[in-house]
Amino acid sequence: MRLLLLAATASLLPSGSAHAHYHILLPDRASVKAGDQVVVTYQFGHPFEHELFDAEPPAEALLLDPDGKAVDLREAVKSVEVPLGNRKIRGFQIAVRPAGRGDHTLVVTSAPVWMADEKHFLRDVTKVVLHVQTQRGWDAPAAKVRFDLVPLTRPYGLRAGAAFRIQVGPGAEAGLGHLVEAERYNPVPPKVLPPEDLITQAVKTDRGGSATVTLHDAGWWAVTAIRRDSGQSLERDGRQYPVVERVTLWVHVDENPALKPAK
Repeated sequence: MRLLLLAATASLLPSGSAHAHYHILLPDRASVKAGDQVVVTYQFGHPFEHELFDAEPPAEALLLDPDGKAVDLREAVKSVEVPLGNRKIRGFQIAVRPAGRGDHTLVVTSAPVWMADEKHFLRDVTKVVLHVQTQRGWDAPAAKVRFDLVPLTRPYGLRAGAAFRIQVGPGAEAGLGHLVEAERYNPVPPKVLPPEDLITQAVKTDRGGSATVTLHDAGWWAVTAIRRDSGQSLERDGRQYPVVERVTLWVHVDENPALKPAK
């Protein structure tokens, strides 16, 4: 399928960089009470290196309640300047106030992003689960997406070293061979980087469309499923280029709590 759409260009990406770029979707709190406000920040860049670039406005932002009802949040998306060293980059924030108990999922769809080095476009769906008092709805699929990633492991209340299982789908899109990546977010640039192979985990889905990654440190993790054969293309400079579809679920791993003596 050939699509003629206006696409954003990642013009500030460093030439020749092999590091993975992701859309970053982080709430100021992973767990709240009903009626509390949560501010969620949307950015673009290399999570582990904390190397960020200007993000483009989301094409869509939805909040799904535990029963699957979707609320359109596009009017709530606000542009913000995010300090980064001696400069500022453009990000976006969404103020969310879950009205009831249960797990709410924020789903943000990006405009297509042109990746000059790879000669393809990225179209990302980025999700995060907001836990609101009751464990209900954390495994809900996103609404109206062609390609999705659903957690089979509860995406909160996790400790370092947890095995995290996901299901890629829906329907015919599930199956063997989808690449799944996992990368941890650092809130500040690390002073020393490990070898590149140790920054991003990579596994492939089994015949049932599921995969498992290990979240070995506390903090926020991007778990991303990738579909390169989306059957879509976009025009740029008179030529057609493929669209790579990705869906990222941001997952929080807790610090190990201090243990109290049993009474």
